[in-house]
Amino acid sequence: MDDEIARLYAERELPGIRPRFVGPLIRLGHRGAMTIRELADALEVTHSAMSQTVSAMRREGLVRSIAGADARTRQVTLAKRAQEVLPLLEAEWRASEQALRDLEAELPYPLSRAVQDVQAALSQRSFYDRITHHLHQQP
Repeated sequence: MDDEIARLYAERELPGIRPRFVGPLIRLGHRGAMTIRELADALEVTHSAMSQTVSAMRREGLVRSIAGADARTRQVTLAKRAQEVLPLLEAEWRASEQALRDLEAELPYPLSRAVQDVQAALSQRSFYDRITHHLHQQP
C-alpha cells in the first residue's frame, strides 16, 4: 500500500514525500512545534524511529529545528515546503483511510483485527524469540 501512496505523490510531483512522513507532518501542522520525543509519543513509535524520520524529513526540506523552551531542547517545526503541501497530504490521508475501510469491507477478516491479533501473539512470544528458535533448529 505504501508503494501505491508513493506513486500518488510522484504523480502529484511531490518529490521526497514518503508515506512515513505524512503522520508526523500532519501532527506538526495541527499542533505546531514539538520535540522528537513528543512526536514519537503522539504517533506511538520509538524515539529512535522518529529521530530517523525527522532526519529524513529535514534532508528533504520538510522540517527544520528550532530552539526549545531551554537551551537543551530542540523542537521540530514545518518548513515552508511542508506547509504548502500539507492540505494535499491531509486529503490523501483521509482518502487512504476511507480506501482502507472499503478494502476491509471486502475482506472476511478485517486488517485492523489481523494487526491486533499479531500484536497479541507477539506479546506472548516476540518475533526475535521466534527467529532464534528457528535458527537453533537449523544444522
